[in-house]
Amino acid sequence: MAFLSEETLTTLFGLQRRLVLILNEARATEYAILELFGETEETIPELDELQNVTERARDSYTRLSRILLLVADAQPIADAAIVELMERALAQAEANADASEPSVQEIKRNWNL
Repeated sequence: MAFLSEETLTTLFGLQRRLVLILNEARATEYAILELFGETEETIPELDELQNVTERARDSYTRLSRILLLVADAQPIADAAIVELMERALAQAEANADASEPSVQEIKRNWNL
């Protein structure tokens, strides 16, 4: 693999783990709402938000994985554009995760889950 600092790799893998946990929590919350309350006028906005959280987490995870593979294939060093793309993807994924976690928790509180 072309050079990525240990710090960048640790950040990337930690963020991927966080995104998987967010995705899992959003899907579990969506399932619980559907099972307990059904799809009603009251639940639809929350279910839509949980679906958005799931999609953002999945997209961020996939983007990070694809860019990491690009970096790994780049020899002997990654092109500056690829490294910049990785940095932007990390920042965007972190912003998505930071916004998604409280959103899921708020929905859980709203429905006493």
